[in-house]
Amino acid sequence: MSIFPVDCIGGAEVARNAINRWVAQKTGGHIQGLVPKDGLDAWTRLVLVDAAYFKGSWASAFDPALTKKAAFRLASGEPVETPMMTQMKELLYADLDSLQALQLQYRGKLLSMLILLPRAPYNLERLEAHISSNALERWRSFIRPREVRVFLPKFSMTQEFRVDKVLMSMGMVDAFMPSKADFSGMTPDPNPIFIGAVFQKAFVEVEEKGTKAAAATAVKLTRAVDLLSVFRADHPFLFLIQDDGSGSVLFMGRVADPTRS
Repeated sequence: MSIFPVDCIGGAEVARNAINRWVAQKTGGHIQGLVPKDGLDAWTRLVLVDAAYFKGSWASAFDPALTKKAAFRLASGEPVETPMMTQMKELLYADLDSLQALQLQYRGKLLSMLILLPRAPYNLERLEAHISSNALERWRSFIRPREVRVFLPKFSMTQEFRVDKVLMSMGMVDAFMPSKADFSGMTPDPNPIFIGAVFQKAFVEVEEKGTKAAAATAVKLTRAVDLLSVFRADHPFLFLIQDDGSGSVLFMGRVADPTRS
């Protein structure tokens, strides 16, 4: 864990660029622009940033010479053409009623990628609806070494999220409310500090040699600002000149038309 001072009050854009450069460096250049333009402002008091980067080689790599373009069916049934990797080898595999499960191990066999393939493209939503820790444990229990011919598309994706509402829906509510959040142990600022935004970005690339994955999160802690009062003297009004010590009124008048003397 490291602490870097930045000036969000006088240079929010400079601070944003510094954070994004640090994230890019820590993720092998795969996570760019984590904090979006105008993501920080003069009321930002602290940004908590974390980054993770993974690069793993398959224990059984795919031969690039065997990669050919092939059809991939979308949920709508429409086919698209994409580079498809292939190999035939004894791998960890399960053939179940609703899905096929393939566990591709990375070199060292301490990590792996588990691929869950529903029986039909339109069943993916049903699979997602039923996924849980118990379901994963049950599906994994059926996986055994088996000779299998694998066809797996090469793919690369980057996705960015604002996870504020997700965290609040999971019960983390008080931290986002200026009236209830308590981060007093993190800053001497007498004004309440609350979470103003949570930015997250993830990257995954799967190809013949293995997998690259990166993710980063930035939590913006914001200084609470009192609601701005508006005083618009755009109609007739009275004025008083008074002695603040005694409260005596020295002058008093009415302004009905400021264009007339």
